[in-house]
Amino acid sequence: MTELSSVQQLQFTWRDGLDIGVVALVFYRILLRIHGTRALRMVGGVAVLVAAYAFASLLQLTMITSLLGVVFTYGVVALLIIFQPELRTALAHLWQAPATRRPPRPEQGPVEDDIADAVDRLSRSGVGAIIAIERNVSLADYVESGSSLQARVSADLLATIFTPYSPLHDGAVIIRGDSIVGAGCILPLSQGAVGHRSLGTRHRAALGLAEETDAIVIVVSEETALVSVARDGALQLRLSPVQLRDLLAAGVGPTAP
Repeated sequence: MTELSSVQQLQFTWRDGLDIGVVALVFYRILLRIHGTRALRMVGGVAVLVAAYAFASLLQLTMITSLLGVVFTYGVVALLIIFQPELRTALAHLWQAPATRRPPRPEQGPVEDDIADAVDRLSRSGVGAIIAIERNVSLADYVESGSSLQARVSADLLATIFTPYSPLHDGAVIIRGDSIVGAGCILPLSQGAVGHRSLGTRHRAALGLAEETDAIVIVVSEETALVSVARDGALQLRLSPVQLRDLLAAGVGPTAP
């Protein structure tokens, strides 16, 4: 009865509502920021460790709880060091609007056709290229590593950017909606195996971005002139122009919430 009466005496005030609302808003912005990135996968791994620690404590498994206790003690510091760049940019852009808010496209034909035409042109000429198409996860941090642009996507412009010895040909082009928002951009390199020795830095960079975001990344190999696409952490090799066009028609743009 004492506990029941204590619960009944609790009163919900406007301060409690404000407290809950601010905490919920902060967690929402953090989850929105890390959605689709390697940080979200890391959060899942931490959740598994916490569940394992609770299970071991329940069964009184002393050795497992001691080892996990050491991991938790020093793991926080290790995570802060590993994710220092991500934490810095996340704090800097914590209140940035999500990338799904895009202006409507002009009635000038699908942007996918322009991308596919440019890739086919570059492949026929044996010119290397890497094109990242933003979807739900913002690529603003990677745009900052190159030259910021604001130009509508066209096959001619994409082919010009990747012309050998041009100032921006060595980096990646980033596309948001129907606009090229960055060129000469630096992408993160994948630390995993890319699958074949003939695949170089462009493929590793494309796979690295696809591992950290939900972007679609197109690569034209300078050595073989073959077209590959990285998405969802996987690399698809030797795509024909028709396959690329179909893939872009089905996959470009934000997914449904």
